[in-house]
Amino acid sequence: MIVYINTCISSLQFSLQNDILNHRNLSYISFFNQRSISFLINIYSDLSQSALKYLKDTEVNINNVLIMTGDFNIRNSFWDPDFLYHSIHRNILFEIANSFQLELSKPTESFPTRYLDNDQDSNSVLDLIFLWPFSSEFNNHHIHLDWRLTSNHAPISVDILIFDKYISTKRQSLIKNSDEENHFLEKLVYFIKRLDISSIYSIESLKNIIQMLAINIENIWLKYSKMVNITKHSKVW
Repeated sequence: MIVYINTCISSLQFSLQNDILNHRNLSYISFFNQRSISFLINIYSDLSQSALKYLKDTEVNINNVLIMTGDFNIRNSFWDPDFLYHSIHRNILFEIANSFQLELSKPTESFPTRYLDNDQDSNSVLDLIFLWPFSSEFNNHHIHLDWRLTSNHAPISVDILIFDKYISTKRQSLIKNSDEENHFLEKLVYFIKRLDISSIYSIESLKNIIQMLAINIENIWLKYSKMVNITKHSKVW
């Protein structure tokens, strides 16, 4: 799997997250946007569907996935009107997409995405895009037949709006093994040890404790962290 990032958006700090999902046919990429982290998933699923099986069997809590796309190697009448049958792998694919709160997007015009050089077999739809169903991009992606050139796959594209005025060049951070990091951890542990959990007798009281914990963690963080420039070497604390 190869992923190219345009240098014009390199300030969004794209990063390949192999520590979270590690499979040769899968790219799991993070980037910063509007003070939050979003994710892209690119998949090539071989004939044995090894990438989909890996995702199905891997227990990870992943939020804020903007798009899941790729060559899924699955023929199904749900997205290919020229194919009359259903595939058992469709259910696995939709189950994975649903876990990321994504749904199958329909192109603006329906064309095959894979083309064969012989007349015995029909062209097919194998390349798909899954998006957040309430986004403006949903059901609005394109299949580019004129970009295919010598490839047997037609490229697909979707425009996802990124507000460049919110691209952050600085963020709060703690230097690893610094005095500030040690003080932060000491204060955090001290506060947690002093939490009075004996007064938790209802869901409301639990929410109050959690709220108080969140406020104090933020205050301690702001006290000992400092604003630093985001670079290509920046890492999450």
